[in-house]
Amino acid sequence: MPLVNAAGHSLYYESIEGRGPTLVFLHEGLGSIRQWRDFPAKIAEATGCRAIIYDRYGYGQSDILQEARRTVRFMHDDALVFLPDIRNNLGLDDVILIGHSDGASIALIHAGAGYQTRGVAVMAPHVFIEEICLTSIAAATRAFETTDLPARLGRYHRDARKTFYGWADVWTEDNFKSWDIRGDYLPDIRCPVLAIQGEQDEYGTMQQLDEIARNVAGPCELLKLANCGHTPFRDQPDATFGAVTRFVEALK
Repeated sequence: MPLVNAAGHSLYYESIEGRGPTLVFLHEGLGSIRQWRDFPAKIAEATGCRAIIYDRYGYGQSDILQEARRTVRFMHDDALVFLPDIRNNLGLDDVILIGHSDGASIALIHAGAGYQTRGVAVMAPHVFIEEICLTSIAAATRAFETTDLPARLGRYHRDARKTFYGWADVWTEDNFKSWDIRGDYLPDIRCPVLAIQGEQDEYGTMQQLDEIARNVAGPCELLKLANCGHTPFRDQPDATFGAVTRFVEALK
């Protein structure tokens, strides 16, 4: 099991060999390497690029969350503390970030903070908090407490309960409603951006994509997918694969 140290924690990662820029995949709020399924491998194969996929702290096979609860800046911490350490320790100087949901927000914060990034492809990103997102997280909490969701998450995470509540508890805090990266980070993103979202996304509306296009300084392409929920690479795999592949190829 390959491990990389970041911010004092051991994180599990996988690497796919290739040339050119390294594709760094950043998973969603309850995600992990395995929950990407074969999407990273297909993108790497189609583009010939190297790829790094890792379980963020508290997820998958990485270190179990030690804190009683995360802070409202947990995505900032991932973008500004963990990811720079990972890049430094793995020698990732030339990267294209590919993020989903929370991972998409982390990618945007990282690029907007001035870290060298050739491009950012994001799926179902959060750039500010919408009521639809909070409602869906409350529904997910009820599902965790009343269905087999703990067992299903347990297939991927070392401690499913800590992983789940480490995510859900932060999102449902009252002070998290003011979380917003539109002013502090989006205007400083000068690299190309591809933003993808499903019209049936239960965690956000198309205003998330529109705000990205309105605020970033670099070129921005939006892909709004019909018949698609929160996970475009599963709900609309062909359209998502095609868009991300073309985006990467144009940046090589």
